Amino acid sequence: MTTDVLSTHPTIDPASLLSPARRTADLERLAASPSVDLVVVGGGVTGAGVALDAVSRGLSTVLVESRDLAFGTSRWSSKLVHGGLRYLASAAVGIAYESAVERDALIRRIAPHLVRPLPQVVPLTDDVSFFDAALTRTGFLAGDGLRVAARTPSSYLSRSRRIAAAEVQALAPTVRRSGLRGGLLNWDGQLNDDARLVVGIARTAASLGATVLTHTRADQVSGTSVSVTDELTGHRFELRAKAVVNATGVWAAQVDPAIALRPSRGTHLVMSQESFGGLRAGLTVAVPGSFGRYVFALPQPDGLVYVGLTDEDAGHEIPDVPQPAESEVDFLLDTINLALGTPLTREDIVGTYSGLRPLLDSGTGETSDVSRKHAVLTREDGLVTVVGGKLTTYRRMAQDAVDVAVATAALPASPCRTRSLPLVGAPAGPDPTAELARLAAPERLVAKYGTEALAVLALAESDAALGRPVADGTAVTGAELVFGVAAEGAVTVEDVLERRTRLSLTPLVAAAARPAAELAVTQL
Repeated sequence: MTTDVLSTHPTIDPASLLSPARRTADLERLAASPSVDLVVVGGGVTGAGVALDAVSRGLSTVLVESRDLAFGTSRWSSKLVHGGLRYLASAAVGIAYESAVERDALIRRIAPHLVRPLPQVVPLTDDVSFFDAALTRTGFLAGDGLRVAARTPSSYLSRSRRIAAAEVQALAPTVRRSGLRGGLLNWDGQLNDDARLVVGIARTAASLGATVLTHTRADQVSGTSVSVTDELTGHRFELRAKAVVNATGVWAAQVDPAIALRPSRGTHLVMSQESFGGLRAGLTVAVPGSFGRYVFALPQPDGLVYVGLTDEDAGHEIPDVPQPAESEVDFLLDTINLALGTPLTREDIVGTYSGLRPLLDSGTGETSDVSRKHAVLTREDGLVTVVGGKLTTYRRMAQDAVDVAVATAALPASPCRTRSLPLVGAPAGPDPTAELARLAAPERLVAKYGTEALAVLALAESDAALGRPVADGTAVTGAELVFGVAAEGAVTVEDVLERRTRLSLTPLVAAAARPAAELAVTQL
């Protein structure tokens, strides 16, 4: 029934469906004929981007991920699509411009259903000097220049401006009123969900013919072969390739020990909107004594707010799920409280998450000073590794990696076309915002699934039980859990709770929803 609803729904491309049955069939096919043009190891945003770039150029492509799509750093971001403003503070003009260009592509063509404009307000409280306010305003004007240079219309991202105290209060009701002399307003891009972006990229690659294998381990990786093991069955086979790309992020050195990384931990606090009185904009607070560093409170779906983020040297150990230090929690609370009338406490925290940035080791300085520029490195045997960078520029990282792989292996490939290639769920017309607004589906679903919200709604209508929320404290329905398994490649309960729905960010809700997730996984 579920398969029929999705495979025949007009908003779904059947070739994009990452079902359990497809995974099994793909593994059997590859074991029988284990030769392709390109293998990418790693299912984060960069690896998924490489797979999409490669297959869209006409290369037979396989993505191998030992755990799940967006298992690592890609799901632990601030959910921002940065226009490069923060990089201007360190005079990294090239990275700033690249970020602005990639933001434009994401918000207007690639994923307009997942990326939307976010107002960000800097309250000018009495402890913000006039010099610092002028400096911030100058930075915002430079950000406006980046937007213009990237050719992003002001109808998508408005120009920055100064606002009155009353407007600051309307956007951020809990900001301290005493001494408030107005604020500065800027606009940037915000993802509905970073993990959903990764899934959307992978499914788009699948729709063009790429093979996407999760819970499949890659060992003995060389420039022309990968040993593949199905983690669910233990079955193992050798996969031959003309080119192999290592896109494993913070685990890159485990694939190629010659890679020198210096992981940096970024931590966020998860809070309820009730603690912020209904935050309608990103609240931006400068870190005292640190030029160009800020702590943000960012409104999120499901009545949540994320407060972040830190930048701490994480050492050489790479845990599967990084944990915040107590000092990071204190730092975030202390900094955001500088702008609030009533300080937040640990009792306001409903969850936390931390991610590791895969930064190239420069050997000196603080991790906050290490360049966010990506690099593409080629080993003597032809293995291509792409490291560094950030979520916003994943597409350019993927393009550069495939360019190198194509040149190294002398592969016949067409030019890159991902800058204008919409992801599954993205409207195809010239005005995506208007098209999304016309969809006869709840706004919450449209913001997560785009045009495919209608298919999720059809699932909910096919079974009354699927139309109900899976737990108190969330609007996520059973249909969304089932869609995660039948269409989006979820294999385990954790895949569903942690990366297809993000229910795990509030542990109490996730625990209540676990039975529904178990049912979705076992029934398909």
